[in-house]
Amino acid sequence: MNVIDPIILFFLLGLVAGLLRSELRLPAAIYEFVSILLLLAIGLKGGVELAKQPFADLLPDMLAVVAMGFFLTLLAFPVLRFVGRFKRADAASIAAHYGSVSVGTYAVAVAYFSSRQITFEEHMPLLLVMLEIPAILVGIVLARGVSRQTRWSEVAHEVFLGKGIVLLVGGLLIGWAAGSDGLASIKPLFFDLFKGILALFLLEMGLLTATQMGGLRRYGLFLVVFGVGMPLCSSLVGIGLGLALGLSVGGTAMLATLAASASYIAVPAAMRISVPEANPTLSLGASLGVTFPFNVLVGIPIYYALAVWAHTFVGG
Repeated sequence: MNVIDPIILFFLLGLVAGLLRSELRLPAAIYEFVSILLLLAIGLKGGVELAKQPFADLLPDMLAVVAMGFFLTLLAFPVLRFVGRFKRADAASIAAHYGSVSVGTYAVAVAYFSSRQITFEEHMPLLLVMLEIPAILVGIVLARGVSRQTRWSEVAHEVFLGKGIVLLVGGLLIGWAAGSDGLASIKPLFFDLFKGILALFLLEMGLLTATQMGGLRRYGLFLVVFGVGMPLCSSLVGIGLGLALGLSVGGTAMLATLAASASYIAVPAAMRISVPEANPTLSLGASLGVTFPFNVLVGIPIYYALAVWAHTFVGG
C-alpha cells in the first residue's frame, strides 16, 4: 500500500483534535461498546484457530511468553530506578506497564498484517492474554516486596477478572466451542466490521494520547527516550524468542509487537489497587503518550522488517 492506512488517520485525527483542545469526544458508552467489540473480536478469531490445534503444542509458546513478561519487567526496572532516578514505586509501576501488552497495538498490527497479506500463527490472542499477567505480579513485588500488607485477593481479582481478560478469554472459549461455522451468524459484526470498530477505538486513543502530553512536558525527555528505546529493545527480545520457538516471519513480527507494546488498561487498574503511591501520570505519559503512537505510526513496520531480516539471516 502506498497510502497511509485509514485507521492510522483516525488516530492522527484524534491526536490533533486533542492537542488543539477541540470539543470532539467519543461518548463514554460508545467507547465502552467499541472496546468490548474489539476485545471479543480478537478473542473469537483466536478461539476458532485454537480449536484446530492440540493444547500440548501450544504450551511451550505459552510458558515462553510468560517468562518474557517477567524478563521485560525486570529489564525495565533498573533502567528506570537508577538511570531515570524514579522512586521505587514509580519505577516498578512503569516497568510493569512495559512488561505487559497493549490490546490496541495488537489490533492495529492485525489490521496492518491483514492489509498486506502477512500471515501469522493464529494462537497469538492466547499469547496476548498470557502476557497480561506476569508483569503485574512482578511490578507489585518490585514496588512492595512480598508482605502481608499486599492485598493479593484484590490483585488477583483485578488481574484475572478484569474486563479485558474476561472478554479475551471469553471470546477465545466461545470461538473454540463454536468454531467457524457456529460463528457465521455473528461474523458481520465481529469480523467484517473489525477495521471500522478499530478506527473508532483509535480515534478515542488519539484523544487520550493528547491528554498525556502535559505530563511529558513536566517530566522531561527521559520518558520520551525510554518510551521509544524500550519498545525497540523489547522487540529484539520478541524476535529472538520467535526464532527460538520456530514461529513464521509474521508470527515473529507479531510476537515482537506484543513485546514492544505497553499496557494502558490492565496494568494501571492493578497498580491503582496495589501500588497507590505510584504516580499514574508517569506510566500513562510514557505508555500512552509515547509508546502507543510510536508503535502505531512507525513501530509495527520496523518490527516486521526486523523479523524479515532475522529470518533471512538465520536461514542464510
